Amino acid sequence: MNQPRKTRYGSLDSYVVDAGRAQTPSALAILCHGFGAPGSDLVGIAGEWIEALGKTAESFRFIFPIAPHSLDELGMPSGRAWWMLNMTRMMDAIQAQQFEELHHETPPGLEESRRALSELVNAARDELADQRGCDADAIPFALGGFSQGAMLAMDTALRGPIPAPDLLIQFSGSVICQDEWTESLSRLQQTPVYQSHGTQDPILPFQSAERLRDLLAAAGVDLQFHPFFGPHTIDGQAIASTAIALQQLVDPPPHGNPTP
Repeated sequence: MNQPRKTRYGSLDSYVVDAGRAQTPSALAILCHGFGAPGSDLVGIAGEWIEALGKTAESFRFIFPIAPHSLDELGMPSGRAWWMLNMTRMMDAIQAQQFEELHHETPPGLEESRRALSELVNAARDELADQRGCDADAIPFALGGFSQGAMLAMDTALRGPIPAPDLLIQFSGSVICQDEWTESLSRLQQTPVYQSHGTQDPILPFQSAERLRDLLAAAGVDLQFHPFFGPHTIDGQAIASTAIALQQLVDPPPHGNPTP
């Protein structure tokens, strides 16, 4: 595995990891960190995916965008955010377990981050297509995130000026912009979605995960839902399952084989 390097796509700096040294990757996996985390927070997942994927990992370029907003003024000098939160309101909602208003609202700053992430996706696909001498449409890509990053990934997949992802990953995500998302879910008819969430999550309650699950299921989305006993985190099974899903982007299972 190559060491992570910093690259700028559009307006976003990112950590980039190419699994192989001898060949140009043929696919992308883009994963957005959550609120308050440093930009490097999820970079270690590249190593876990590479180990799980084995030789197939050499087909991937892993990109970990760094959110645009610094949280230095909130006492988190290395913390970043895709959009700022009203912390008092958020804490009140967590304490009361009342998230209905948050599910329906469009957070200030979401549109700007959606635009920035869309630019990154398109620029990264164009870069890889140029390196491989092919059309950008020939570059499969997975898009996902954790917590706030998962919400941004979902919003970008549904409403951003990008093609529908070949895989959408939702680690501990939730519903925002529910009316707008519902109108756009037909975009995911050909996109497998992987969703995981801890049943003991004290930040984004499990009920919010169930709401997202039900929204996707009602739209007929190809959804794999993984609840696990744990807090606001990504568990080992989620890493293993998404590695399998990534492998299928570049090495799809055969169709039409008889069932044993």
